[in-house]
Amino acid sequence: MSEDKPADTVETAPAEVNAIPNGKGHEPGEEIAALAKTPPAGDADKETVPNSAQNDSPHRTENAAANLPESQEFLSGVDDKKTIRFTDFEGKTSFGMSVFNLGNAIMGSGILGLAYAMANTGVVLFLVLLTVVAVLSSYSIHLLLKSSGIVGIRAYEQLGYRAFGTPGKMAAGIAITLQNIGAMSSYLYIVKYEFPLVIQAFLRVDKPAGEWFINGNYLVIIVSIAVILPLALMKQLGYLGYTSGFSLSCMVFFLISVIYKKFNTPCPFVDFAFNGTASVLNVSVADIGGAEDPACIPKMVNLNSQTAYTIPILAFAFVCHPEVLPIYTELRNPTKKKMQHVANISIAVMYGMYFLAALFGYLTFYGEVEPELLHTYSRIDPYDTLILCVRVAVLTAVTLTVPIVLFPVRRAIQQMMFPNKTFYWPRHIAIAVVLLTFINLLVIFAPNILGIFGVIGATSAPCLIFIFPAVFYIRIVPKEEEPLRSVPKIMAACFAGIGFLFMIMSLSFIIIDWTSGSSKASSGH
Repeated sequence: MSEDKPADTVETAPAEVNAIPNGKGHEPGEEIAALAKTPPAGDADKETVPNSAQNDSPHRTENAAANLPESQEFLSGVDDKKTIRFTDFEGKTSFGMSVFNLGNAIMGSGILGLAYAMANTGVVLFLVLLTVVAVLSSYSIHLLLKSSGIVGIRAYEQLGYRAFGTPGKMAAGIAITLQNIGAMSSYLYIVKYEFPLVIQAFLRVDKPAGEWFINGNYLVIIVSIAVILPLALMKQLGYLGYTSGFSLSCMVFFLISVIYKKFNTPCPFVDFAFNGTASVLNVSVADIGGAEDPACIPKMVNLNSQTAYTIPILAFAFVCHPEVLPIYTELRNPTKKKMQHVANISIAVMYGMYFLAALFGYLTFYGEVEPELLHTYSRIDPYDTLILCVRVAVLTAVTLTVPIVLFPVRRAIQQMMFPNKTFYWPRHIAIAVVLLTFINLLVIFAPNILGIFGVIGATSAPCLIFIFPAVFYIRIVPKEEEPLRSVPKIMAACFAGIGFLFMIMSLSFIIIDWTSGSSKASSGH
């Protein structure tokens, strides 16, 4: 660990000092810290941390870096003290766990809407779009890591501060907060509406008489208190690697089931209309002739009125950028190259899962597929045991993603409201409790607010994926190293342009949607 990190910062040490705007409330101690991070001065570095910890990196802020020397010196051995350089836990998370965490951050409920996206774009066009988005997301992470390497900071808000001072920090913090609160609300929203249906189907309760255990509001509170809160109180993201691994395995089960169902579902599929006692089979497609049904031929390219809506769904399929830097902080032996590998593997695995889930979901139902894939299976047989298990697995995966998404929000709030404070358990716990309470209240009392989160998602997601990484990169990389006209900076500027394009597209679709009164687009978010 200690050999790796200093070696990594040697070449950037001079640039680091140039890039520190002195007028922005940084103390001279920080420059010393930047220079001291060279191998011979490994120990000198240790001494400068307490002074500069308060205004340098948020990881020192968020965690007990500054606390440690005062309060825990007598507890920690010499080895521990040597590693207090970047954070209080100089990267303990293994490569595999980091991949799980980042993969889980990427994998949202969006996977359920991808088959519908494919039905509206066609197989080939979908594959092209998904590939483009995956490559862009990886490039975006490259920009973030490069910027963070130059200034030796691993927090989104602090990169904003370095690039644009306080407005930059606030913009990044607010975007992360809104984006992730929106994501957490939509996950809990799924719990509120899906969980009661699953319990009902397992218990075969056809006409619920208001029992408390099939009331979504109670269930969402129980899940929040029993599962999400304890995980959200962890001090480090690294500990969530196990639950992330489990969450991803639930999604793998979902994927296997979708593939299995494809070969077990007759093509012009038969609706299962349920009316209390008898079940009537309605044949939904009239022309069951001897020839292949036209409804059962996959379309390679399909452009219709819904195609445009699928582009934002895909563009935000790989949003994990608020989580990248916290995961980088906790990586064992962190180097830019290693973190880029973590990101590329996570994106590649999710890319494969997304494509397979979309493909087999689409090949099962073709044009009949609904914006929420699992509902389409329920139309065939509401009591299908496999699909019920899949729904439980998806609920589990979604629930276990909430704590991962909560971490960057808590960190952003700490950066914005308590920038110079060290790690403090009561504050750490209070922020998590307040956030979860707020999101629960939203989901229970204002479910229609999801439309507003659609708008927020359409503005904050392009900022976090495209615009901020590119603009911060252009500002942070010194002109001596890369002039404004250099290829990397021109590429970054084009990348920010793509972000604005996506933002305008998404917002205009949402507005068209609202004015026309349909809710096709909002169901994808």
